[in-house]
Parts: sequence; structure tokens; C-alpha cells
Amino acid sequence: MFTGLVEELGTVERVVPAANDEVNAVRLLLRAPGIAKDAALGDSIAVNGCCLTVVKKARAVLAFEAGSETLSRTNLGRLKSGSRVNLERSLKLGDRLGGHLVTGHIDGQATLVERRDEGEWSHFTFRADLRLMRQMASKGSIAVDGVSLTLVTVKTDRFSVALIPYTLAHTTLGLLQAGDTVNLETDLLAKYVERQLQPRGNS
Repeated sequence: MFTGLVEELGTVERVVPAANDEVNAVRLLLRAPGIAKDAALGDSIAVNGCCLTVVKKARAVLAFEAGSETLSRTNLGRLKSGSRVNLERSLKLGDRLGGHLVTGHIDGQATLVERRDEGEWSHFTFRADLRLMRQMASKGSIAVDGVSLTLVTVKTDRFSVALIPYTLAHTTLGLLQAGDTVNLETDLLAKYVERQLQPRGNS
């Protein structure tokens, strides 16, 4: 589990395709001096909100593997050398929960359709699939590229969030422009509520 509070901005060193051409998978090599200092093999790290496992460590560089399911559901497949990513280590029992409960399982993606900057603040409007919009409510929580945010407005196919200067400066969200795609994880409680409200026998 995670909180959606980004600990470090990592940098992609390399994206290495799987040796077997028939396998749609990559190995991501990420430079993250802060997190790598204490990371161990097998640790779970949220990369742009997607929970990945550390498979190799070489000083400040951590290696992760992402398969076809991850690449098809997230924006990790579009990463290249030099790309920045949001990183967060998994929670320990007893840690403070500063954001909201985030599982690291990406539900889908959204596209930034409008960015409105007001001084040091920014207001973003994203377009997302209807199946994800059903799990959102104004003043509820959403994880955008692994960043815990509060929903401002929620409409049929789009939602908006307001970003403070700290978030813009310390996460990849500050780099976003209209047309960019982000990973979404909707609120865990909303998923269960929607499931319970479905008619019996409806898969």
C-alpha cells in the first residue's frame, strides 16, 4: 500500500526491451539516489503510481520489470531515457497516512485537456473513460501518476484538480501539458461501493 505522497523524482536511465522478441516486456533502469539508498531487492516501489518490484540495484540505479499488462494499462510504455517519474516506497505498519490509501494498481489512463495556471497554482482538467468517472466524486480522492489529489469538479467524462506550488515543483505533474497522458487509480472505497450497487448476476 501507498499514500500518494511522492518521495522522489526519479530519472529513467534506460528502457531495455525483453531479450525474447515474442514477449512484450521491458526492464526499466531508474536513477533515484534517495530511495536507492535504503531500497532492497524485492521492495515494492510505486513508479508513476504503478507498483513495481526492485529486481536489481546498482548504487543509485534501481531496475524494475514491466510486462504486457502493465505496459498496456499505464503510461510506463512511453518512458524513455531522461523521462522523469514519481517514486514512492510502500508503507510500513504504523506510518502516517498523509494522502489516501493507494494500492499501486492502475485502473486506467486519462488525458490532460486543459491546464490553467494562476500564479504559482495550476488547475488541470482531465478526460477519462466513463467506467472510471463513475468511481469519482467531488471532494473525493484520486491518484494521478501516483500523486494523491482531491477532486474539484467531476462531470460525465472529465474531472478537475487544483495543484499547489509544492506539488508542481516536486512531482512530474508540473511538467504536464495538454495532450499528455497520466495513470489513474480511483479511490479503493469507491470501487467496492460501485460493485455492491451492481445488480446481482451483473459481471
